[in-house]
Amino acid sequence: MISVQEAEQIILFESRDFGIEEVELAAATGRVLAEEIKADRDLPPYNRVTMDGIAIHYSGFENGNRTFSVKGTQAAGDQPIEIDSYKECVEIMTGASLPISCDTIIRYEDLTIENGTATINIDNIRQGQNIHYRGIDKKEGRGLFNSNHIITPAMVNTLASVGKHIVTVKKSPKIVVLSTGEELVDIDATPSPFQIRRSNSHTISAVLQQYHITPTLMHVQDVEADILATLGKCLQEYDVLILSGGVSIGKYDYLPTALDKLGVEQLFHKVKQRPGKPFWFGTNPERKCVFAFPGNAVSAFMCMYRYCVPWLNKTLGLPEQKLYAVLDEDYRFDKPLQYFLQVQLSSNEQGQLIATPSEGNGSGDFVNLLHTQAFMELPEKQTNFKKGEAYRIYPYQPIVS
Repeated sequence: MISVQEAEQIILFESRDFGIEEVELAAATGRVLAEEIKADRDLPPYNRVTMDGIAIHYSGFENGNRTFSVKGTQAAGDQPIEIDSYKECVEIMTGASLPISCDTIIRYEDLTIENGTATINIDNIRQGQNIHYRGIDKKEGRGLFNSNHIITPAMVNTLASVGKHIVTVKKSPKIVVLSTGEELVDIDATPSPFQIRRSNSHTISAVLQQYHITPTLMHVQDVEADILATLGKCLQEYDVLILSGGVSIGKYDYLPTALDKLGVEQLFHKVKQRPGKPFWFGTNPERKCVFAFPGNAVSAFMCMYRYCVPWLNKTLGLPEQKLYAVLDEDYRFDKPLQYFLQVQLSSNEQGQLIATPSEGNGSGDFVNLLHTQAFMELPEKQTNFKKGEAYRIYPYQPIVS
C-alpha cells in the first residue's frame, strides 16, 4: 500500500490540459474561464446618476439658493439636458447621464416640487453627491479578472457589461462512469431481497455535474469477457474512466486484470486509508486516466472528493484551496491508516469552523452523509486527536447551513 500523499502526487502528475472552447454567455456559468477579461470602455462609461431627484450646479446652493426652476426631465438613456444658469435644475432619474453643467444630485426625499419649481428642504448637501463617476470602477483597457476562475453570477454581470456574449472556457474531459456487480439493479427497478439499486454512479455523476460535466453512465455484470469488451470500448471513446466496484481481491473482482490486458498501467492499488483502501489508479499510453473506486458507497464518495476532484481542479487550471476545521471533542483512531472522519460543521464566535465527529456505521452507511458536511483527514501516524486541534477538511455539502 502507498500513503494518501503518494497517491495524490501520482494522480495530480497525470493531470493535463484538454484545450479551450467558446460558449455563449448564457451557458458559461460554472465553467472555467480561459481568457483575461478587460474593460472595453470606462466603467461606468459616463457620470451616472445614482438617485432619482434633481441635478444642480453646487455653486447655486453654495450661494444660498434653495429653489430651482425645473428646465426638463431626463430619464436614463436620454440625451443630457444642460442648464443655462445656477438657478435651474434638471429633474433626473437613476441611471441617467449627468449633464456637464451639473455636479450634484439631490434626491426626491429631500425636495418639494410644485409648479415647475424644486425646493431643497435640507441644508446638509455635499458637492458631487449621488454620482457614480466615469471610470472610477475601472478604466478602459484595464484587466477585470484573469483566467482560471469558475464563472460565477457576479462574473456574468461583468462579462455582460463588457459585451462578452461569447466566452472562452476550458474544455472538460470526456468521462464515463462505470459500475459493476451482479447485485446492482437500475434505480427504477424493484430489487430482490439480495440486491440493491445502483447509486454510486449517480452520485459520482452529480459531483461531476457541479463542473458542468455530464458523464456517460454504464453498468456491466461481473462477467470477465463483458468487462474486458466494455473497458476496451470506453478507453477508445473517453478521456477518463471512473469505475465503482470490482477492484478488491474477491473472486469476481476482474477489473485490475482486465485493465492490465488492455494496456492500462497500474500506478497504484490500495492506499493506506479508511475508507477506500482498495482504490486503484492507472493510465494507458494515450494518458487515459482510470479511477477505480471500491464499491462501498462512502468509500467511492470519499475517493471522489479526495482524489478525482483535485485532479479535475488541476486539469482545469483552478487554484488549490485548502480548508481546515477545529475538532470540538477528543477523538481516537488506532489503525495504521489515514482516516477520513465524517464531521458536522458549525462556526463559533471567533470565526472558526468547528468539526463534530459523526462516524456512521461504516463505509456502506451512505445515509450518514446526509447529516454531515465534510471529511476530516486525520494523519495515519497519530492515534489521539485532541479537542482544539485543526485538520484539513474536504466539504461535500454546504459548510454552514
